[in-house]
Amino acid sequence: METVLMEWVDLAVRWVHVIAGIAWIGSSFYFVHLDLSLKQREGLPEGAGGEAWQVHGGGFYNMVKYLVAPARMPDSLTWFKWEAYATWISGVALLVIVYYMAAELYLIDRAVLDLEPWMAIAISVVGLAIGWIIYDLLCRSPLGRNDVALAAVGFLFLVLLAWLFTLVFSGRGAFMQMGTLIGTMMVANVFFVIIPNQRKVVAELVAGGQPDPELGRQGKQRSLHNNYLTLPVLFVMIGNHYPLAFASQWNWLILAIVLVIGALIRHFYNTRHKGDPSPWWTWGVSVAGMALIVWLSALPAPVSDEAAAEVEVDTAEVESVVLSYCSMCHAAEPIWEGMAVAPKGVVLETPEQIRLQAKAIWLQTVHTRAMPPGNVTEMSDDERQILAAWIAAGAPAWESE
Repeated sequence: METVLMEWVDLAVRWVHVIAGIAWIGSSFYFVHLDLSLKQREGLPEGAGGEAWQVHGGGFYNMVKYLVAPARMPDSLTWFKWEAYATWISGVALLVIVYYMAAELYLIDRAVLDLEPWMAIAISVVGLAIGWIIYDLLCRSPLGRNDVALAAVGFLFLVLLAWLFTLVFSGRGAFMQMGTLIGTMMVANVFFVIIPNQRKVVAELVAGGQPDPELGRQGKQRSLHNNYLTLPVLFVMIGNHYPLAFASQWNWLILAIVLVIGALIRHFYNTRHKGDPSPWWTWGVSVAGMALIVWLSALPAPVSDEAAAEVEVDTAEVESVVLSYCSMCHAAEPIWEGMAVAPKGVVLETPEQIRLQAKAIWLQTVHTRAMPPGNVTEMSDDERQILAAWIAAGAPAWESE
């Protein structure tokens, strides 16, 4: 019963995370679009930086933005913050449920670094905190006055962290650690900078003073960072289910390319919203980036197909390897503690079931080494070679079949 309950808790938290993420990303994209599409005209209220007319749901809306704040505060003011907070809280809950509570499966790879679960969790938590602190210090430093230079240094900082995490965690763990870090930076921008600065502006207005324009500049800069980081975070959320993304030896470089692609796509739409000529070249570079990612993920694995083709196939050995290293989880009744059903419903207990999953076995165990997770059952290269040889021979049937 406990395992069934945890499965439903996992699903419910994922559901909340997706809903909150949609709300946060939607409002973020909308306000960046609104900010960039504002136009000046005569007759705007004093202090207004521009306006935009929009139509939606059968109604017309006249949106006016003030450069700092209106002369008089309205009676009702909507604060956009809970979407971000709910996304982070549910995301961290998922991190705990999936990665921390099953650290030996998804966070640790003893071939990378022999860690105890508590050590891996501690490094993950400290890494999130240090990552945010360094990023925040960069933004507050003189470098923060130059958006382009700050973006370049920030990009290199994230790529360096991605590479360092691959030296500590499993491929999947390192990938998700970076996604969580970027998401944490984005939410911390809202919690520690954007909302506090807005509150200072409101308080100054209520007191009859003149708010500091620097508060608005800082908030807008952090909001723009969030806008450009959104698509890479979404990629990580999806990519942690695809071993070609997270289990490649080049996963840190793949993430670096995704950061560039995500920024280029946002640049394209931000430029269009602003009314400037569309930078169509960004799509060409993005397509080239995706092609590079595909090429990196297809690079020869430690167990090459060419070498496997020269190995004599023994189906009895294939069955032994799968039953010994895979079937404790991929079974009608998994024996791995805390696992109620076979992952993704894949059962590997009979020769026919194994043959049906030949392509998945090649991808997961031979080409990317994503399985067993973190190599927790310590499958050797020789045993992977047996599977590779069988698949290279066309996954022949067992003689008893």
